Formats: sequence, structure tokens, C-alpha cells
Amino acid sequence: MRIIATALVLATISMAGPASAISRYESSGKTCASVQQLIAGERAAIFRYPSRDGRSVLYDRYVADDGQCGLGGYAARASIPTKDNPLCPVRNCKSSSIFNPH
Repeated sequence: MRIIATALVLATISMAGPASAISRYESSGKTCASVQQLIAGERAAIFRYPSRDGRSVLYDRYVADDGQCGLGGYAARASIPTKDNPLCPVRNCKSSSIFNPH
């Protein structure tokens, strides 16, 4: 029985793909076009930026499309501040449900 359990654990581990790290960037040091290119190329990235009042640092994960949001999620329009655009258009994942269909 112990051999079967060990075999199942090893099979499960071997079937899991390698975890890919997500890149992290500061949006305020980049242009809007470069932020959009990074997201398109990497499919998802985390961007940090100062809050409007400058007292805290905000961050979120931004994605290229719905495919990076998993089941029950969608890529909603959002914006982040960049060096050349205070409202650079990007997308981040939001939950979808029967009460909040996108």
C-alpha cells in the first residue's frame, strides 16, 4: 500500500509543469508603450506604483487577456500611472459570476 501511495505522489509531482515566476516592475519609470509591450510579451506582470497621495505603494497583476485569469475570471480594463501617461490603459483580472457577468 505504501508503494502505491508513493507512486501516486511521484506521478502527481511529475505531471505538474514547472512553475513560472511572474516579473515585477515599477510602472512610474516606464513609458505606457513599454508597459503594454511587457504585458503583451510576458502575458502577465506585476506593476508597482505610488498611490495618488504618494503615501503608499500600490501593486497589482496585469494581464494580456482573459486567458491569464483562470476559470471564473476575465480581463477588465484598468489603468496605471507611467512616466508619460497617468492613466495608461492595461487589464487586470476580475471575478465573474452570475451576479457580476462582464
